[in-house]
Amino acid sequence: MRRILVVLAISLLALARAPMARGGSMELRWGGDAEGGAPYVFVNPRNPQETIGFEVDLANALGRRLHRRAVFVQNQWDGLISGLERDNYDIALNGLEITDDRKRQINFTIPYYATAEQLSVRADNRSISSLADLKGKTAGTLKYSLAERVLEREGGISLRTYDGQINAYEDLANGRLDAVLMDWPIAVYYSKPNPKLKFVGSPISEIRYGIGVRKQDGELLRQLNSALIGLIQSGELRSIYQKWGLWNSTTEALFAQIGSAPQAYEDYTKSVTRQLSWRDQLRQYAGYLPLLLGRGAPMTLAISLLGMAVAVSVGLLLALTNLYGPFFPARAARAFIEVMRGTPLLIQLYLIFYGLPSVGIRLSPFVAAIVGLGLNYAAYEAENYRGAIQAIPRGQMEAALSLGMTRAQALQHVILPQAMRLAIPPVTNDFISLFKDSSIVSVITMVELTKVYGELASTYYDYIGVGLLTAAIYFLLGLPFVRLARWAEEKLTFDQITAVPARGRWFGVGAKPATR
Repeated sequence: MRRILVVLAISLLALARAPMARGGSMELRWGGDAEGGAPYVFVNPRNPQETIGFEVDLANALGRRLHRRAVFVQNQWDGLISGLERDNYDIALNGLEITDDRKRQINFTIPYYATAEQLSVRADNRSISSLADLKGKTAGTLKYSLAERVLEREGGISLRTYDGQINAYEDLANGRLDAVLMDWPIAVYYSKPNPKLKFVGSPISEIRYGIGVRKQDGELLRQLNSALIGLIQSGELRSIYQKWGLWNSTTEALFAQIGSAPQAYEDYTKSVTRQLSWRDQLRQYAGYLPLLLGRGAPMTLAISLLGMAVAVSVGLLLALTNLYGPFFPARAARAFIEVMRGTPLLIQLYLIFYGLPSVGIRLSPFVAAIVGLGLNYAAYEAENYRGAIQAIPRGQMEAALSLGMTRAQALQHVILPQAMRLAIPPVTNDFISLFKDSSIVSVITMVELTKVYGELASTYYDYIGVGLLTAAIYFLLGLPFVRLARWAEEKLTFDQITAVPARGRWFGVGAKPATR
C-alpha cells in the first residue's frame, strides 16, 4: 500500500508540473470549445482527427503574425473566461461577444468579426416574422449568450436555454419550440441547411466578437491588436470569412469589400447533409474509432484508474480513522464522509478546479479530475470498508489480542484481510460507477470519451449512432475490470460454504466446503 501511495504521489506531482513546462513563450495557447460546433471550432466531418473552423484559421494566422505556434486548449464555452483567468491558456477565442460585464473581467481586442442575431422558425410557420410575434410563445437559445438577454429583454416569451445549438434546433424542428434566436454564423450552419427550418425577420442587435485577454497581459493585447490590423489590411482575415461563407454586410462595414465563393462552407454543408448508404455509414463510424479509442478512451481509463487508486487509499484511511482514531480525527473523518457524500460531484469539481486557485492552489485539469473523483468516491469506499470491518466478529480481535498482538497487528494480519474480501463486490461496483462518472470531468476542460462523443455528435448531427458506439466502448473497457474483480473475489473465498443439494441432506449434512 505504501509503495502504491508513493508511486501515486510521484505521478500526481509530475502531472501537476506538466502545465508549467507546456506554457512556453513560443506557444500561443488559445481556449475554445470544440463541442460548440461549426463554424467556430469543430471536428472536421471528413477527417475526425482534425479540428477546424474559422477561429482555428484565425488563431493560426495570429500565431504566424506573432511568430508563435497556435495550440488549441479545450474548455467548456461557458467557462472560457474562468479558464482564462486561471491561466489555462493565453487567450479566449471562441465567439466571445464583447459585452460590458465581460469587459469588467477581462480585456478584449479590437473586434475581429461583426454579426447579429438571427431568428429561425419552422418552414411551415406563418405566424412569426419578428421578435414581437414571440409574445406568449416558446423560444430557445444558448445559455449565457447575448441572444438570451435579447429574449429576456423582449419579455412575454417562454425562454429555454441550451448548452449546445444542435439540441435547440432539433427541438424547433420537432415542434418543442416556436423559434430559436442565435448568432447569425450559428444559424447559417445549423438552421439554413435544414429544410424543416427557415430564417425570418431582419438581423437583430449587432454583436461583435473579440479575443479575450487577461487584464494584466497588456503587451499581449497590444500584439494581438497589431496582428489583427495587419490581417485586416492584408485581406487575410476577409479571405478566412469568405472561405467559411461568413462575410456579411455588418462585417463589411468594418473591413469593407466582399469576397469570393465560400468553399469551406459549401464543403461543410455538403458533408453533414449528404445521404449515406449503410456501407458508407459503417465506414464513417469506423473512422470515428481512432478518435474515440486513441484520444478519448485512454484519458477515461487514466482518470478512472488513478481516481480509484486515490479513492481506495483515502477511503481506507478514513474508515480506520473513523473506527479506531482519537475523538477529533474520528469526527473529522466522519464529517468529511458525510459532506462528500451529501454534495454533488459537479460542484466539488468546480470548487477544486475554479475555486482553489483563489487561495493559491492551482491544479492542472488532469490532476483536478483525479482529486475530485478520488475524494468523492473515497467517502463511499470508507463506508464500504467500515461495514466490512464491522462484519468481522468481535471475537477475532479479542482472540488476536489475547495471543499478544497489538491492535495494529491484529488489524493488519487478522481483520483487514477478511474485511477486504467482503468489500470487493461494493468496491467493484464503485469503480464501475466512477468509470462512468469520469464523463463529468469534461466540465473542467478534460477531453475524455464523452467529450469526444459530444464533438462528433454535434458535428454529424448523429447522437444515436455515435452514442451507441461510445456506449459500447465504455462497456468493453469496463468489462475486464469486472471480470478481474470477480476472479479476485473467487480466489479469496477460500472458506466459502456452499449449500448441499436437497438429496444430500438425508445424511444430516447441511453444507460442505466449496470444491475448487
